[in-house]
Amino acid sequence: MGKWATGAGEGRKIFHALTNEALYAVTTEELPLAQSLQYGRDVGGKALANLTFQQRGEMLKAVARYLLAHKDELYAISAQTGATKSDSWVDIEGGIGTLFSYAGLASRELPDDTVWSEDEMIPLSKQGQFVARHILTSRRGVALHINAFNFPCWGMLEKLAPTWLAGMPAIIKPATASAQVTQVMVALILESGLVPEGAIQLICGGVGDMFNHLDFEDVVTFTGSASTGQKLKSHPRINQKSVPFTMEADSLNCAILGSDVQLESPEFALFIKEVTREMTAKAGQKCTAIRRIIVPKSQLEHVKQALLKRLSGVTVGDPAVDGVRMGALINLEQRQDVQDKVNYLLANGCERLCGGSFANMQVVGGDSEKGAFFPPTLLYCAEPFVHQAVHETEAFGPVATLMSYDELEQAVQLAALGGGSLVGSLITADSQVAQTVIRAAARVHGRMLILNEAASTESTGHGSPLPMLVHGGPGRAGGGEELGGLRAVKHYMQRTAIQGSPSMLTAISKQWMRGAEAIADVVHPFRKYFEELVIGDTLLTARRTVTEADIVNFACLSGDNFYVHVDKLGAEQSMFGERIAHGYFVVSAAAGLFVDAGVGPVIANYGMENLRFIEPVKIGDTIQVRLTCKKKIKKAQKKVEDKPNGVIEWDVQVFNQHNDIVALYSILTLVERRHGDF
Repeated sequence: MGKWATGAGEGRKIFHALTNEALYAVTTEELPLAQSLQYGRDVGGKALANLTFQQRGEMLKAVARYLLAHKDELYAISAQTGATKSDSWVDIEGGIGTLFSYAGLASRELPDDTVWSEDEMIPLSKQGQFVARHILTSRRGVALHINAFNFPCWGMLEKLAPTWLAGMPAIIKPATASAQVTQVMVALILESGLVPEGAIQLICGGVGDMFNHLDFEDVVTFTGSASTGQKLKSHPRINQKSVPFTMEADSLNCAILGSDVQLESPEFALFIKEVTREMTAKAGQKCTAIRRIIVPKSQLEHVKQALLKRLSGVTVGDPAVDGVRMGALINLEQRQDVQDKVNYLLANGCERLCGGSFANMQVVGGDSEKGAFFPPTLLYCAEPFVHQAVHETEAFGPVATLMSYDELEQAVQLAALGGGSLVGSLITADSQVAQTVIRAAARVHGRMLILNEAASTESTGHGSPLPMLVHGGPGRAGGGEELGGLRAVKHYMQRTAIQGSPSMLTAISKQWMRGAEAIADVVHPFRKYFEELVIGDTLLTARRTVTEADIVNFACLSGDNFYVHVDKLGAEQSMFGERIAHGYFVVSAAAGLFVDAGVGPVIANYGMENLRFIEPVKIGDTIQVRLTCKKKIKKAQKKVEDKPNGVIEWDVQVFNQHNDIVALYSILTLVERRHGDF
């Protein structure tokens, strides 16, 4: 609630992953957690909801820049979790990159408004005076984000970016084992002064009775174990108030080696490299890590030997020591959990190929007893259709199980036995293999990577969720959905269908729609600066009669000699019965009618959208254009020397002498602003 507070009692201890030294105590006992919900709604929620999407996007960008400038503080404390430098890079700078990504989405695609009109006008009547559209508005609740320990920075920021962009405040509840990293990042955000009061709160420790005080406009997200997630999701208050609950759980992700890949194929080496990386990155503590390695029986021995050789070269120890490629698990408790799960798998149909126990393992620059180290562990299941444990039990560490298939159909079946996963990979050079596997297996995965030699140099890899792609999966993976570009923002907003006259809906959405009242002015709209243009400003142009010479000249100029334009006999046999004008000539002629040729505030044509040709334009037809200001998007001025501007979306209607519409589209123009931001 706007200040740092300490709970009562000793709390739960956080230990150094490499030395088991007690570092911090975490507790929320006797803190007013329920009140923090109301504080977020009343203070942070109101402030964020009053910002436009463009302003929220600028806020995300500013926060990202500030965190990037202070990343060394985050790297230093991230080392306490046993992470290597590359592990920390994914967590810290990968998370900051997500903020930048969503800031860019806001700048390019969202309105300079607090209401988001999701779609175009939906006609509901013959005369066009009863229409509808869907709008998105900010919920006046709080997003409670309960995160896992493995990505204390990225896990927070990948949820926080769309939450703030949606105009909602957030309460962050990190997993205790790595809460100190999240705490430093939240402290930096608050220190920056770039976010409104109450936009973010942090709870390190239990959530107390917060769930009892959730309301229907709040949102809960959870990342972690499926069992904990299901317990929270079934809380009576979640059902009573219909509180949106998104769960992303760890899953038994798989990598499939295509039946076409041979030992000498480039894809074979790619497969071995990808599996090894996903087994050892973050010491295997990734919700997207490869847990099941599915290969053709003919390549089983080759894959086994290649993986054993590659894994034997992975040096485990203190990441600060040169040459160390894999650090420790988060703590000794997690190490014991991994050991228990490995033991269970060994007792239920699996055999050990390497690793398998932390006892007496070799550690560089660390103590194998005090530190939470666990060796890269490769298991083998000879009968994966008989033993279900391998498809149901996840050792959340550097552990994966090798299994084989005879036919591609069996590979798909094995993938599905995982009960739903976040991501699956297929390594193949054969497009037919890719088509067969992906079409059959996509239903049980949230994301699928198809990797071959061509994609390998630029591929972000099996285990890397990207801001523009959906992160989540069915079944065991939680059935939730995060990221996916602007899809994620919509999860935190209320979608409402609004019905009424075009003029009423134009006033509500601040976007002109056809049939609404328009404003005619003696001043040409292209002579007006951004601030002077009003939604609904319209121009009805002069007329132009299309001649045979127009069609012939345009064909010569463009090189478009399609028969319906230039071949009289061919055109007579077409559905049109005679020659017609090129569609692009109609668009060009329309521009000639509505453009003001003089130097003025319009800087450039920014693009064209949703072009549709409705009726043909024939020789002798007369066309006319109505140009109307549909939407305005103010663009932030990045530098003092930059010319301040904004984007205007214009509705364009081209009609003929019978008032029949022949073409509809929107154009975007970059228009100068009179007043800058500096």
